[in-house]
Amino acid sequence: MVLVKGIAHAAFNVKDMEKSVKFYEDVFGFTKAFEMNNPEDNSPWIVYMHAGRDQFLELFYGGVNKVEHHEGDIGFSHICLEVEDIHAAAKAVTDHGAPLDVPVQFGLDNNWQCWTHDPDGNRIELMQMGEDSLQNNFIKSLK
Repeated sequence: MVLVKGIAHAAFNVKDMEKSVKFYEDVFGFTKAFEMNNPEDNSPWIVYMHAGRDQFLELFYGGVNKVEHHEGDIGFSHICLEVEDIHAAAKAVTDHGAPLDVPVQFGLDNNWQCWTHDPDGNRIELMQMGEDSLQNNFIKSLK
């Protein structure tokens, strides 16, 4: 068995790197950590956005084929970002001109959530973990 410490990053191919970097910086407060060039031709390749603690979002240049999400699709569905205050997070999303696809609501797992998407349509859940949420109860059980 491989002993995994956590999820280190998620990665998206993006159509417009400048627009995507600005979105993640302005809306969520991510920091552009560093960039890497393609070792074969030294062209721009990846931008790493620091998401907090030891977590990153990798943004790859060159996305061209937009994939629409449909319920029941196999594969990627969304990324979830944990926030301290769901109402403040929802306001920040709309204040920065990003859409709020699903308003703040209380989920079946006892967490508060709302939904938006990035410039390439990648679905993003914002979640405020409830004190008595299923996730929080599991984490407490590990201690």
